[in-house]
Amino acid sequence: MTTVEATPAARAPAEEKQSVALSSVVAACVLTTLKVIVGLMTGSLGILSEAAHSGLDLVAAVVTYLSVRVSDKPADSRHPFGHGKIEHLSAFLETALLLVTCAWIIMEAGRRLFFRTVHVDPSVWAFGVMFVSITIDVFRSRALFRVARKYRSQALEADALHFSTDVYSSSVVILGLLLVWIAEQRGIPWLERADPVAALAVAGIVVYISLRLGKRTVDALVDAAPTGTSARIAEAVSSIPGVLSQERIRVRESGSRLFVDLRLTLAGNISFEHAQSVVDVVEAKIHELFPSADVVVHAAPREPAGDNLVERIRSIAHRGNFLVHEVTAYEVAGRVNVDLDLEVDPNLTLEEAHDRATHLEGEIKREVAEINEVNVHLEPLLAAVESGAEARGEDAEMEGRLSAIARGTPGVLDCHSVEAYRVGENVVVRVHCTVDPSLSIAQVHDITEDLKFKFRQAFPQISKISIHPEPKGRA
Repeated sequence: MTTVEATPAARAPAEEKQSVALSSVVAACVLTTLKVIVGLMTGSLGILSEAAHSGLDLVAAVVTYLSVRVSDKPADSRHPFGHGKIEHLSAFLETALLLVTCAWIIMEAGRRLFFRTVHVDPSVWAFGVMFVSITIDVFRSRALFRVARKYRSQALEADALHFSTDVYSSSVVILGLLLVWIAEQRGIPWLERADPVAALAVAGIVVYISLRLGKRTVDALVDAAPTGTSARIAEAVSSIPGVLSQERIRVRESGSRLFVDLRLTLAGNISFEHAQSVVDVVEAKIHELFPSADVVVHAAPREPAGDNLVERIRSIAHRGNFLVHEVTAYEVAGRVNVDLDLEVDPNLTLEEAHDRATHLEGEIKREVAEINEVNVHLEPLLAAVESGAEARGEDAEMEGRLSAIARGTPGVLDCHSVEAYRVGENVVVRVHCTVDPSLSIAQVHDITEDLKFKFRQAFPQISKISIHPEPKGRA
C-alpha cells in the first residue's frame, strides 16, 4: 500500500484540528506562567496546585497538538488502518500526567494540614489570576469540544475535558482563598486550613475526570467496541431485506474513524448481483449511523433446508457458477428425477457444453443421494442485444390470432397487448394479460404455460414467448 496525499477537502479538517490544538498550547503557556508567579507571591498551595495542573495541561496540550498532526496522516503500508491510534495514546499520556499531578497535590496538602503551616496571602493578584484562568478555560474548552465533536477526535476531547475541569478546580481555589481572607479578617484560625482543603478538592475533581477519560482511552487502545455501537449496527442491519442473520459484528475505533467488520448470512440461492446489492444496502445503512466508518461485509450463503430439494439443487449449481433455471423435481416409482435448463457460453462446442452439464449432473447426484437421474437442457447464454424489427404483414395477422387465443383461454380476463418481433430468423412474442388478482402464483403460472402451449401449437415458428400477467385493475 502506498501513501496517498491528502486532498484539499481532507486537509481542511486537519488544519482546523491543528489550529485549535495550537491555540490551546498558547493559552496553557500564559496560564501556567501567571499561576506560578502569583502562587509564589501569595504562598497559596491552591494556586500552586493549579499552576502544576496547568503545567501538565501545557505538556498535554503540546502532546495533543503533535498527536493531531500525526493522526491525520493518510494510511500507508506500515499503518493500513491509518494513524488514529496516536490520538488515543495521547489521551492516555494526558491521563497519566494528571494522576501524577494529583499525587503531588495530595501529598503537599497533607503536609500543610498536619505537619507544617504555610502562610497564604489572599491578595487581589491571587483572585485576579484565578478569574483570568476561568475566563480563558471557558473559551478554549468550548472551542476544543466543538472541534472534537465535529471530527470525533478523542485527543482534542481529552484536552477539552482538562480545561473544563480547570474551570471547576479554579472556582474551588477561589473559594479557598476567600475563606482564608475571612479567617484573617475575623480571626478564625481553623479557616486558614481552607487553602490545602481546596487543593484536595481540586485533586479529587481531577482524579475523577482522569479515571473516566483513562477508561475510554484504554478501551480504544485495546480495541474494545464503543459502548452501544454494535447494538445500533445490529438493529439497523436486522431490518434490511435479504439479511437472514448476523454471525459476527466486530467494531474497533482508531482516532476519529470507526472500523466495522460484519459477517452476514444471505439466502444460498440468490445471484451474486443480488448478494452484492444487499451488501451495498448494509454499507449504506451503517454509513447513515457513522458517516466516516470503514465497513467490510462478508456475505456467507445459508445452507438450504434439507427438505427443500429444489433449493438444494439451485444452491449446488450456484456454488459451481452454473446458471440454471426451470428446475423441476418429480418422483416416479419411488425414484426422484430432476430436469433443469443450463445456460452456457454460445461459443462453446457441443462437447465442451456437454462436459459442463455432465459435471453439474455429477455434483448434484453426489450431494443429493436420493436423486436418481438429472436431465440437463442446454441453452445459449444471451450476452449481446440483438436487433429486432416489428412484425408486419402476415406477422401482424399473427398478433390478432394470438390475442384471440389469449382471450379464449380459461383464467385470462383480458389481453391488452400482443407484440411480435423478428429477431434474426426467430419470432419473439410479448404478451400482457389480465387475470384474477386472488389467484396464487402457481395457478397463474399454469395459465401462462397453457397460453404458451396454445401459441406454439398455432405458430410453431415462435421461438420465445414472454407473458406478463397483471392483476385486474392494474393493467
